[in-house]
Amino acid sequence: MRRSFRGITALLSVIGLMLGASAPALAYEPVNIVHTERVQVGPYGMTVGFSTWPLKAMQSLDFTFAPDGGIADKSGRLAMLYGQDNRQRRSQPLARHPRKREVWGLDVLSMPQQGDWTFRFTIDGPAGPAVGELKGLKVLEQPGPPLGLSWAISTLPLFGLVALIVVAWRRTRKPVPAPA
Repeated sequence: MRRSFRGITALLSVIGLMLGASAPALAYEPVNIVHTERVQVGPYGMTVGFSTWPLKAMQSLDFTFAPDGGIADKSGRLAMLYGQDNRQRRSQPLARHPRKREVWGLDVLSMPQQGDWTFRFTIDGPAGPAVGELKGLKVLEQPGPPLGLSWAISTLPLFGLVALIVVAWRRTRKPVPAPA
């Protein structure tokens, strides 16, 4: 009887550890796509999804890129271009979205500045390599106060802490005896 009790306790402990270790993975909310755009990349149709719409500068969001027929037999690359002269800001291979594994995607990315953006896709699949673009993607002004003001306000508690430490240090120093 005592031996079976130990076995049951050990089994319940192992199950508890397994469930406890998997709990953080369940804590992430699913990707909620609120707006989509269709892009034709050569012979490949693709749906681009956005977790926030309209896009605003410096606001974190998720992007999903779902080619027709799935991503299993394809590889891709994304170039993010900015402005009228299409200055390249970022270029990277398309990888699976960390929380929506059946599509390519970018997790918690923010657009660095407002203006017109272009996403240039390069896909290599069974029908060969192809290039396509999502043009005229408008990114609006950053929400909230300017970034410099936000940083200045957020450092005020740090200055207060430094002042508190200096005052406390000066009050607790041992007095220096006067020379005789």
